[in-house]
Amino acid sequence: MEDTEIMIKNYYLLFLQLLFSLTLLAQPKPIEAGKKYIQKLVNDTSESARPQFVIYPTLAYSPETSWELGTSGLYVFYAKNDTTNRLSEISGFAFYTFENQYGMWLDNALYSDQEEWFLLGKMRFQSYPLLYHGIGPNSSERPLAQVNAFSTQIRQRLLYQLFHNLYLGPELDFQQLSSVTFTPVGVGLSELPEGSRGSANLGMGMGLVFDNRDNVLNVRKGAYSELAFLHANQTLGSDFSFTTLMLDNRWYKPLGRNNVLAAQAVSIVTSGNVPFNQLALLGGETIMRGYYYGRYRDKNSLAAQVEYRMLPLPFRFTKRLGLATFISTGTVYNRLDNLYLKNFLVAGGGGIRYLLFPKKDVFVRADAAFTNEGPGFYIYIGEAF
Repeated sequence: MEDTEIMIKNYYLLFLQLLFSLTLLAQPKPIEAGKKYIQKLVNDTSESARPQFVIYPTLAYSPETSWELGTSGLYVFYAKNDTTNRLSEISGFAFYTFENQYGMWLDNALYSDQEEWFLLGKMRFQSYPLLYHGIGPNSSERPLAQVNAFSTQIRQRLLYQLFHNLYLGPELDFQQLSSVTFTPVGVGLSELPEGSRGSANLGMGMGLVFDNRDNVLNVRKGAYSELAFLHANQTLGSDFSFTTLMLDNRWYKPLGRNNVLAAQAVSIVTSGNVPFNQLALLGGETIMRGYYYGRYRDKNSLAAQVEYRMLPLPFRFTKRLGLATFISTGTVYNRLDNLYLKNFLVAGGGGIRYLLFPKKDVFVRADAAFTNEGPGFYIYIGEAF
């Protein structure tokens, strides 16, 4: 098993290297090709309706990864090259961290012609050690164990437009955790949580989505609201039987010509025998930035954030730079009668934006977030929400 994991790791690292080199090796002179490629990113001269693809290296730091080396790719297009349709996007990300983590992500938000169909989803394949702090809002400040595992998640929604901007359709969420080991860190780990030996669960259900955003990667105005119901059952092959209900609401209001006020509120409620990796988690690169992803986990979570974006800044020398500032709060709890105001956490920070595709209004964000447990730094294409 150990030899297999080493082999998989080497393949990931090789893939990471080749992914960014691919664009250069196709040219007879890689250095000149690299210069031209950078100039192409900086000077977007393509037609608005034409699809665009970009690939670039990333360097980031977050509490759960330490320093992270990666390669990101983004493909954006309009259905039938018609700019009256919404912008569709496929983004990919391969990474390796100084904490010996590696993996690949793939996200998609695809609209058909006239937005009749909407395919929204993500895939995650990653190997990690992550730190486990326990369950609940008062979990241990110091980690109880280091968890080594290989994780797979595939979630997709196939949504049909019932009315203008209102979609309904089936949702699938497959999550597998394999090769799991818990290594105690110090003392305090009295018992292992549900799913500590690994599990594979297929959640099936329905999603109701209202979406009138014009650009998923950088929303200027509008709203997004999703109510999702998923159920995993042992009689259908899952290792655990549990139900997940998720509500995700986002609002965007333009302020002046370039500025945007964005807000999000998310609630996750689970019931049944839920494995530890599929509990409601706080932290990561989207909501509650700055907190270690999964630092807090329990059966339910409630979180909200507000972000003010200046895209771009009113500089005379450039129209490509922007700024953003954000603040968020959230908590986890096991029952509604245990939801206390004193358990809510706070995180906040700001970041720089660079306008990557001017004609499609797509920015790269570099965020710094701060909490009472330390900072986190994130670099991604598109806004956090």
